[in-house]
Amino acid sequence: MAKVPSVPSAVVAAGGLVGGYGVARWTKKRQLGGAVLAVAGAAAAQQWRRQAGGKAAGALTVAYVAAFAGSHPLARKVGAWPAVLSVAGAVALASWAVADRPA
Repeated sequence: MAKVPSVPSAVVAAGGLVGGYGVARWTKKRQLGGAVLAVAGAAAAQQWRRQAGGKAAGALTVAYVAAFAGSHPLARKVGAWPAVLSVAGAVALASWAVADRPA
């Protein structure tokens, strides 16, 4: 049986932020976007815990939630998509550095 390659946690986390915003915007249903954001965040947190331990997972989860919250005031200054892409990139970089980077 072939092993299925896993998706890096950085991609899951960034995808949750971008995907959550995209779903909310295109469907005009904020709750649906929030569900995408939450499911991806939970999946990333599981990976972070497995790959880097509980403390790192907790810190990265806080960063994920802070990125979501911080994208709102940032959007007023730079626009919605640039804000979402910026915070998603920051979370992806942190996730890679803490959990995904090869040893």
